[in-house]
Amino acid sequence: MKIDKWMKAALLGLAIASFPVAPKFAIAESLRIVNRGTATTLSVPMNRAVVVESDVPFSELSIANPGIADISSLSDRTIYVLGKSPGITTLTLLDGTGQLITNVEVRVAADVTEFKERLRQILPGEQIEVRTANDGIVLSGVVSSSQRLQRALDLAERYAPERVSNLMSVGGVQQVMLKVRFAEMQRNVSKSLSSSLSFSGGSVTGGTGGLNNQGAVTNALGGNIPFANDNAGAVLFGFNAGSVQVGLLIEALERKGVVRTLAEPNLSALSGQEATFLAGGEFPIPVAQEDSNITIEYKPFGIELKFVPRVVDGDIINLELNAAVSAVDPTNSVTLNGFSVPAFIRRETSTTVELRDGESFAIAGLIQDDFIDNASQIPWLGDVPVLGALFRSADYQRSQTELVIIITAHLVTPTRGEALALPTDRIKPPSEKGLFLFGQISRTERAGSRAAAEVAKQDFTGSYGYVMD
Repeated sequence: MKIDKWMKAALLGLAIASFPVAPKFAIAESLRIVNRGTATTLSVPMNRAVVVESDVPFSELSIANPGIADISSLSDRTIYVLGKSPGITTLTLLDGTGQLITNVEVRVAADVTEFKERLRQILPGEQIEVRTANDGIVLSGVVSSSQRLQRALDLAERYAPERVSNLMSVGGVQQVMLKVRFAEMQRNVSKSLSSSLSFSGGSVTGGTGGLNNQGAVTNALGGNIPFANDNAGAVLFGFNAGSVQVGLLIEALERKGVVRTLAEPNLSALSGQEATFLAGGEFPIPVAQEDSNITIEYKPFGIELKFVPRVVDGDIINLELNAAVSAVDPTNSVTLNGFSVPAFIRRETSTTVELRDGESFAIAGLIQDDFIDNASQIPWLGDVPVLGALFRSADYQRSQTELVIIITAHLVTPTRGEALALPTDRIKPPSEKGLFLFGQISRTERAGSRAAAEVAKQDFTGSYGYVMD
């Protein structure tokens, strides 16, 4: 009898073991309830459904906030949960006697699965972590450039408009040193040749050019060059023709000048931050106000530099630049109410360029050529061939300017202070012996004597800018 029961039990167990079990849903989550009242957390993507199974049969279900998640029972062990809006609510399971089986915390958040996949496709290799917060997206991690950071933010805005939190940071070197070189060459040439004629005979006295007044005529006929002469060279000829005295004054002038201006300001700034630089000063300018009051405003002049660097990708640098060189020009001053207000000579450029680390760019260039030619003569007499030169004066002025502004950008990192050299490191105050006995105004350290000697050997011969004949 016992053997018969054992045989039946064995056959029953074999039949149960060989019976095919229905597969679970791929997205199902099992809630393993060990003890009654144990709390469990269930994450549900928004607008998607999750099927969960319970180890304990239930007879009643309830959801605390139906606006966050919707539920329905498929069987006494299977629950269908649909995420509706971001938030947290509670799912309660009760048995047939009304006793609490468990409370399930249901978290509904935006579905970022597709966003993560698109992020990996567009920005491969970037260590960007994606999380959900309420109904938004939180991005964190370190990206290689600010340009890729902006791409990730733009993509996230497509999935959660105006609900993206950026906790990412940009790695790599993010400090830029900008070197700007202003090089300007000015050449001025002016030449003039004039002739003046004076004569006196009987009751007739006259003169042309620089001898057209009585004092100049008297000096010229007396053998003296007029005091008004300011040319580089003057020659006076005089002769008598009977009772007529004739004086001929020939004046000549040739002036050449060269001006070379070079400025090299350097400035460092963090990517995305503005940096300004001024080497010069501020000039007081009187400004008229109401009730005849005069106030003073200060206008900066000198070498001015303002730029905003942006490291966009790797070693590519975007530069928003404003550079200027200005100087006070008293020759073009204006006098108002007793105040003399000077003018300013200013060369300025404002642009945006993009270049790589160590590359240079000529952002501005100016070639200016001014030419003035003047001729004055006595009507008709100056048109006479050969002899007409005695009644004619001519001069010309020519001014040529060449200006070039070159910028060079470098990605830089800090270093220890001992590795930096200053211009004052080589020069030290002289000793009393060197000052009083040898007339030394400074002494050069041994380490810098070689560098000082090399600088002293430099010369400035050769052509610069334009060459005029």
